Amino acid sequence: MFFRLSPITRQRCRQFRRNRRAWTALWLLAVLGALALAPELLCNGRPLWLRFEGRHYFPFLRYYPQDTFLRNGQFAPMDYRVFARLPAFAGNRSNRVLFAPIPYGPNEVLDAAAFEAHRQVTLTVAPVVETGRLSLSPSGAIIRAEGCEPFFPDGFANDPVFTNHWVVTDVLAAALAARFANTPAPALELPLTHRTRHELGLVVALTPFDPRDTPPAAVRMTLKPDRAGGAMRSRVWRLARGGAALTAVPPEWRTVAAELLETSRSSGAVVSTTCAADGGRVQVTLARSDVTWPHRPVPGHWMGVDAAGRDVLARVLYGLRSSLLFGMVLTLWAMALGFLAGALQGYFGGWIDLAMQRFIEIWSALPFLYIMILVGSVMGRSFFLLLACYGLFNWIGLSYYLRAEFLRLRSLPFVEAARCQGLSHARIIFRHILPNALTPVVTLLPFSLVGAIAALSALDFLGFGLPPLAPSWGELLQQAQHNRSAWWLVFYPSAALFLVMFLAVLIGEGLRDAFDPKPRSRLQ
Repeated sequence: MFFRLSPITRQRCRQFRRNRRAWTALWLLAVLGALALAPELLCNGRPLWLRFEGRHYFPFLRYYPQDTFLRNGQFAPMDYRVFARLPAFAGNRSNRVLFAPIPYGPNEVLDAAAFEAHRQVTLTVAPVVETGRLSLSPSGAIIRAEGCEPFFPDGFANDPVFTNHWVVTDVLAAALAARFANTPAPALELPLTHRTRHELGLVVALTPFDPRDTPPAAVRMTLKPDRAGGAMRSRVWRLARGGAALTAVPPEWRTVAAELLETSRSSGAVVSTTCAADGGRVQVTLARSDVTWPHRPVPGHWMGVDAAGRDVLARVLYGLRSSLLFGMVLTLWAMALGFLAGALQGYFGGWIDLAMQRFIEIWSALPFLYIMILVGSVMGRSFFLLLACYGLFNWIGLSYYLRAEFLRLRSLPFVEAARCQGLSHARIIFRHILPNALTPVVTLLPFSLVGAIAALSALDFLGFGLPPLAPSWGELLQQAQHNRSAWWLVFYPSAALFLVMFLAVLIGEGLRDAFDPKPRSRLQ
């Protein structure tokens, strides 16, 4: 074997496996890491495999221009979804295409027309509030009328007597008689019922009356629709599947709804019409919500769409790769620098320890965020630049632990024995001291990973992290800050961030319990 684990290390591994919580978290994090290695197999706008005219292509691995398939001399990117529907491809049964389970890339802007079936469509039927005024003579004849046609469905030109159309109650008759008698009368408002069409109703309003020099020749009344009537009530229906299903609409309104729906697809998002219903007039309005970004989760886009029209699920999966890769590389880089600094300080001591400790104190006092802003402004934003800049500061905490371990171990008898044998400093450090000083390194490894992932998300949220087009959880959270109603931009990136950090913390706790040499006791 290339290397052999010591009995103590094997015992610690068995102790870690007995911790079911930490062992399960390790497997789950390993599965997420495997998914993060190749998210192109899960989310990709280009096909995984394509067979055309007997030849096999793998577009997700290699770029193919339009000229490869269409022979048109164009070297622009190929739209494989459109190509799969062309007669040149669909007409040959031997041609095949295989897309990823999520056929959208992290930077692919979605077509708004694909969300046509998910637009919210609302149908509203509301009464047309019409107010009429008429003047009655003492005999009940209509002398003058303004806007009263809706209240007389049979017309009043042939029969101008008001009482022949509407039932006049005793209260209204007394109020009219008081006004014609030129006596004081208060304001009045009461409903009336039609003589022949009992389903119709109106409200008659009279203003207060004060005596005049001469009795009035006519009394003016205001007519308003009765909102308590069945035909005058407003009703609202929400249509499913973008208006494709009209089952929620009563049968008497389906024809009008279908006509308005067809008109809205060509003329606009809100259309309305006025029609007669139950002797009155109603306004039927159909409103279709616009397709805007960000868009709520719908079938096919289970985590919604971000503010730039990109699939959130694809960006979350690709952000998983960025986060884990950044965290792992940064942690290994911090371990290497921290081990080098801590080993040199702890093993040699003296002026080397003093000089390096003063340098670390000065270096750690530098403002990291200001340096990131300055470097990003001068050299731009990139993954490796961010990794290099953050790695120059992330090793300091680990060097303290290793320095303390080397200071403790260098005076033990086995190190003195190795020196007496004439072994080199490098052999003593790497072969004898380092294996015994790895306990704090191993236990701090998951927590360093958590800190690196959290730092990347925080820098992306502040706008100093990865480039704008790079998928990142922090970038999605930054979009959520400007789109407060888009809850999916907060929930899904936060859930992914919490899951990865939670699994890493569980692994760290399991390693701490397995590598802790001190026995634990429990008070009963």
